Amino acid sequence: MYKLFFLAIISFLTFISNSWGKDLSLNSAIEMAINNNFKIKEAEEFQNAAIEGSKSAFTDLFAKAYANYSYTALKDEPFQKIMGTARPVSDKNVYHWDIMLIQPIFKGFSLSSNYNISKIAVKIKEFEKKQIISDIVQEVKIVYFETLLKKRIESVADDTVSSLKSHENNAQNFYKQGAIPYNDLLKSKVALANAIQEREKAKAELKLSLSRLNIVIGKDINDDTTIEDINKVDIKSYNLLELTKEALEKRPVLETLRLGIQNLDNSVKMAQSSYYPEIMLTCKYEQNGNDMGANTNDYSNAQNSSVSILSKWMFFEWGKTRAEVAKQKFNKTAFMEKIKSAEDQIKLETKGAYLDVIVSENNMKTAKEAMEQAQESFRITNLQYLQRVNTSTEVLDARTFLSQAETNYYKSLYGYMIAVGRLERAIGRYK
Repeated sequence: MYKLFFLAIISFLTFISNSWGKDLSLNSAIEMAINNNFKIKEAEEFQNAAIEGSKSAFTDLFAKAYANYSYTALKDEPFQKIMGTARPVSDKNVYHWDIMLIQPIFKGFSLSSNYNISKIAVKIKEFEKKQIISDIVQEVKIVYFETLLKKRIESVADDTVSSLKSHENNAQNFYKQGAIPYNDLLKSKVALANAIQEREKAKAELKLSLSRLNIVIGKDINDDTTIEDINKVDIKSYNLLELTKEALEKRPVLETLRLGIQNLDNSVKMAQSSYYPEIMLTCKYEQNGNDMGANTNDYSNAQNSSVSILSKWMFFEWGKTRAEVAKQKFNKTAFMEKIKSAEDQIKLETKGAYLDVIVSENNMKTAKEAMEQAQESFRITNLQYLQRVNTSTEVLDARTFLSQAETNYYKSLYGYMIAVGRLERAIGRYK
């Protein structure tokens, strides 16, 4: 019993420790950003509003119920003369109430068109939300990879300081032995001081980048966030034609514009509805009387009901309907041109992102070879210095070349990841 309880406590503490000490992964950062970003929440609320608007438009297809109540006080009692004799036909106080149902039967397709517009509006808000998510995901990836780069640059700066400290110690020993002049020792000290300054700068830039990441994912700017490095980079093969096809099919902005064309088609139908008559069915129950409930009537029946079909048609309005229809058709034509322009822009954006990936991939290979060569060069130069074959200047130059080569490699490495992220956004992959 006690053993089980002790094991449970250990497991719980281990779980808490792992949760606290776990580095933030890219997928977790993206999920946090999506859950916490106010722009996405705003888009969700607009989408909910569009859904309610669609429900409202749907109710216009059904009957509406109305209730009326009125009281009329007449100065004189109404009468009608029959053969010269005045006969009262109504009370001086008249109470009236009625309940009426009005069911639209035909309104020139305006009701169905309005409902279709509202349904499309819901889809448009959905694609707008996807576009925002796509932008947020790209922003997270860029900041995440830039932070990893800053972390690597800090590591390079640490290695540089360690190497130069070791070199400064060697130079100090050689100077004491009289093997090198004081000027060489000073060069080592100056190089070390500069490296320490660069390291402090790298540390500050890393902290700032982490703060930027905290803001993007919705955490406090000063949270002590640690992120998980990406140890393996998958080099992917892309086909520009396939990428362009996918972009033209999946980009949310294009989906939104195409839905806009459908909305304009419905707007044309709504404008054309004025060419047709409106037909509606009316069902009515009413009571008229001389009391507040309109139950007593000494002159006619107190209750009555009716069913009516009402039709009205505005057949002349100085060409207003024709002008409105033409306006919507011109809007549709303009919108189609806008879609063509957007498609060309997306093709260009996709091609640019594709070329960036290719360039980044090639740069990464070149930078890796240069880094390996710089590492070997520094190793040989340092050994030669220990054997007093060369000078501090050559060692310091080799270390500078190595630091720069390592920095260039990491820039190309994470630059490739950023380029892939931008390409995925360009073709509409929003997660």
